[in-house]
Amino acid sequence: MSPSLFRVHPITKRFGGLVALQGASLTMETPSIQAVIGPNGAGKTTFFNCLTGIYVPDQGRVELSGRNLSNLPVHEVCRAGLARTFQNIRLFPEMTVLENVLAGRFSHLHTGFFEALLRTRGYRAKESQARDLARELLAFVGLSRHETQWARNLPYGLQRRLEIARALATEPKVLLLDEPGAGMNPQEVDELIGLIGALRDRGIGVVLIEHHMKLVMDLADSILVLDHGEPIASGTPGEIRTDERVIEAYLGKGSD
Repeated sequence: MSPSLFRVHPITKRFGGLVALQGASLTMETPSIQAVIGPNGAGKTTFFNCLTGIYVPDQGRVELSGRNLSNLPVHEVCRAGLARTFQNIRLFPEMTVLENVLAGRFSHLHTGFFEALLRTRGYRAKESQARDLARELLAFVGLSRHETQWARNLPYGLQRRLEIARALATEPKVLLLDEPGAGMNPQEVDELIGLIGALRDRGIGVVLIEHHMKLVMDLADSILVLDHGEPIASGTPGEIRTDERVIEAYLGKGSD
């Protein structure tokens, strides 16, 4: 039997005496869209940080196509095929749109110092391939006509798309999106729903943290709900929508 595409065995993370995350897990057998939701402070970003090597979990492990990624440094996790975006946009503002995507190819460009210095035929071939891929990804996210613009000059919604293109340049098997719909207007959210669905169609698994419930309910194949660092529910959007524990976590107990 082939291994799951992505499996997170129950993760626990402590900071001193504070248990920030306890027992959070998920399984993705084949490329799908899974959402992680919960109130502010529920442990969602801590969960992502444990998955991507920013934090080392105290318990649990992360597997991608059967490979244990636990204890690997961030760049090795990315090279293995697990990429992410962040809640706060982290583009290179003084670089062009195309250059930002090319920066995402860095982990896959295996060139020596003298090869780059002398711009050998092999180096130029790799550079050309990287540009071709970057332009293909810009077309995929709808940014082809913006490739020569400075990243800082893009509207907010397009900067989010550029972040996704840059992450895709690392050739991920699974992409983690941290609140990709934050700050977007309704039209931008609808366009983002189409883009994330296209990632799944492209054969890329997606795990997203999101407060925008329309986006989650329209997109997710399954949802994990965290509250105070602990998983309280997991299931399909239909199941989550009517789960009393989820309703209570978001709305609090009703008055008698």
